[in-house]
Amino acid sequence: MLKKYGLIGYPLSHSFSKGYFTEKFKKEGIKNAAYETYPLEKISDFTTLLQNNPELVGLNVTIPYKEAIIPYLDELSEEAKKIGAVNTIKIINGKKIGYNSDVVGFEKSLIQHLKPTHNKALVLGTGGAAKAVWFVLKKLNIPYLKVSRTASENIIAYDTISIDLVKEYPLIINTTPLGMSPKLESKPDIPYQALTKNHFLYDLVYNPQTTLFLEMGQKMGATIQNGLPMLHGQAERSWELWNT
Repeated sequence: MLKKYGLIGYPLSHSFSKGYFTEKFKKEGIKNAAYETYPLEKISDFTTLLQNNPELVGLNVTIPYKEAIIPYLDELSEEAKKIGAVNTIKIINGKKIGYNSDVVGFEKSLIQHLKPTHNKALVLGTGGAAKAVWFVLKKLNIPYLKVSRTASENIIAYDTISIDLVKEYPLIINTTPLGMSPKLESKPDIPYQALTKNHFLYDLVYNPQTTLFLEMGQKMGATIQNGLPMLHGQAERSWELWNT
């Protein structure tokens, strides 16, 4: 019997997930499995999607539904509860269980380049992906500031990021879709001139491979990393969750 997996979000033209899993199935000789993309214009379409695709056993969740999907699920893993965001759903006999595999993908790829000097972080964006990043930074004991378009309790606005602040926070993580294909000319609004070779810029975006955010960092000598290793890490963790 065919087991169907897939990705929900909107839009999905930027995503490499289908290509990754299709290649994985081929390479590892995994038969009777297919991975599709399901662009949902609104999260309420999720119910219809499941009704129309009874073979679905696993889903990944991307922008903008990592938080909005939660009320549609029957159960959450302890980690997903703590994070408040879901990017992996396991479906067993109609029961929908939410997990977060972003944390595994992000932590693995972050620590590869992390130096002791990268001891304070600016996290750009406050959506579902940011929640997984905060969780990992807490675990690694790296203090961080949350940055959004508008300031609120415990969140600073982009227009308050000064040159001094950038100098003080050598790890800068973009969790927003700014710079993602096809909007290649967009980037987070920070004072890039304050960056140095001591900075580490991490972008969760992986298409294009080098966003304008990373390009600007590279020009200033900073260490850069895109979201591709995170994508691969979370995809492998999703596969484990679906098959255990």
